[in-house]
Amino acid sequence: MTAMRTITASVMGGIAALLTVGCGDPLPVVEGDLAFVGVNVIPMEGPGGTVLLENQTVVVAGRRIASINPADAVEVGDDVEVIEADGQYLMPGLAEMHGHVPGRPLLPADTRNLLFLYVANGVTTVRGMQGDRSQFTMRDQIARGETMGPRLFLSSTSMTGGQVTTPAQGAQLIREYDQTGYDLVKMHEGLSREVFDAVADMARDVGIPFGGHVSDEVGLLHALEAGQVTIDHLDNYIEALVPEEHRPEVPPGLMGVGTLVDLVDEARMPQLVESTRAAGAWVVPTMVLWETVFFGDWPATELRAERPELRYMPPETVDQWEQAIADRLAGADRVAYRRVRELRRTMLQALHEGGVPMLLGTDSPQVFSVPGFSMHHEMFLWVELGMTPYEVLESGTRRVAEYFDATDDFGSVAVGHRADLLLLTANPIADIGNVARRAGVMVNGRWLPESQIQERLAEIATFYGN
Repeated sequence: MTAMRTITASVMGGIAALLTVGCGDPLPVVEGDLAFVGVNVIPMEGPGGTVLLENQTVVVAGRRIASINPADAVEVGDDVEVIEADGQYLMPGLAEMHGHVPGRPLLPADTRNLLFLYVANGVTTVRGMQGDRSQFTMRDQIARGETMGPRLFLSSTSMTGGQVTTPAQGAQLIREYDQTGYDLVKMHEGLSREVFDAVADMARDVGIPFGGHVSDEVGLLHALEAGQVTIDHLDNYIEALVPEEHRPEVPPGLMGVGTLVDLVDEARMPQLVESTRAAGAWVVPTMVLWETVFFGDWPATELRAERPELRYMPPETVDQWEQAIADRLAGADRVAYRRVRELRRTMLQALHEGGVPMLLGTDSPQVFSVPGFSMHHEMFLWVELGMTPYEVLESGTRRVAEYFDATDDFGSVAVGHRADLLLLTANPIADIGNVARRAGVMVNGRWLPESQIQERLAEIATFYGN
C-alpha cells in the first residue's frame, strides 16, 4: 500500500472554529439518534481515498450515517446520544463471505447465540453458504430489527453431484432458486461437466450468480471460463497446477490432494492467476479452516488451548470437532499435509500479487472455527503472508460492497451508508490485531458497547456450561 495520506481534521476544525468565533455565530448543530464524537474515522473509500480522518463527529439517524464533520466545526443536538470516542477508531463493520447461517435443525436459543457471535466481533454482514428456506424469515427479522444479527445474503442449497445428476434437473433447480429469491447458487463437489454447463447456462440466462466449490470433473479453468463468480477455499487450484498429461485418471478428491504434490508444476501459477483475474472472479480462501481441518498436523488438544472462544459453542459440538481432527490425523501423511499447506499459501500470495480480488471468509461455524472469532485468525494469517492490514480490511469491507455492486450502501464510513460500524480503541491499520480491541459495535443502527457485548458472551458461555 502507498504511504498513508492523513487529513488532520482537528486543524481544519480549528480553522473553522476561529472563523465562527470571529463572526460571532454559533456552530451548526447536527441532529440524529447517536453521535460518535472526537473519533478517528477509517472511511475505506477505495483507491485514492482518504485513509484516516481525525477528530470527527459521526452522526447516525434511522440506521444510516447522517453526517460526518470535524468535531470542532459542529455541535451535537441535545437529544442525541453521545459516544465520547476521543482517540478511538471507527471503521465499517466486517463481512464474513463464507458463513454457515443456521437452518431449521438449530433450536432458537442456539440460533440467537450463533448470530450474536458474529455481531460481537464486528461482523455485520454474512454471505450464507448453506442454503435453507427458513433463512429468509431470519433474514427479514434481522432487517426489521426484530432479531439481532448480521445482514444476510443467502445462497441456495448446494448443487452437488450426488443430488443433481442430469442437465435438465440442474437447469430446473436454477430456475427454482432464482424464483425463490436466493442471492447466489452454491456450487459443490461431484458435478459432471455436462451438468455444470447446464447449470451455468441457466444461471446466466436468469441472472443469478454462482460460486463456491469447483468440481474435479469440471476443473478450475473451465469454471472460470463459465463465469463462476467466486472460487471458495482455493478449491481446485492445486489440481490445476498439475499438467494435464500427469493428472490421475480418477481425481483423488479433497482428502487425497496430497498425492498430487509431486506432480505439481509451480510454473503454471502465473497462468492460473491471470485466468482468475481475467475472468473477473473473486477468491474466498478460507485459509485457516482448511489448514485446521484438512491440512494441519497439530492435535486438537493444542487447538482447544489456543482458541478460548470455543467456550461459546455447545460442548458436544466441540467434542465432535475434536474427534474429526483425531480421525483425520490417524495414519495421515503429515509431510504431504505440510506441502499442501505451503502450496496453498504460495498460491494465495501469487493471486494477491497478481491483482485477483480477495474476500474475507472463514467457513464458520466449522471445525474449531467459531463465528466472528474466526475472522481474527484469518486476518492475522493474511498479514503474515504479506498483505498489509489495510488490504486485509478492504477485503472484509469495501471490496465486499464492490462484489455486491453496493458501494453506495455499505462497506465504507460515508454519509447515507448503513450504520454497520466497528469502534476500536487502537488503530487497525497499524496492527491487524487491533481489530479485536473493540469499544463497541453498531449493527443495523443499534449500538452495543463492549461492556454489553462481554455480558452477553458470558451468558452464552454459561448457557453451554462453560
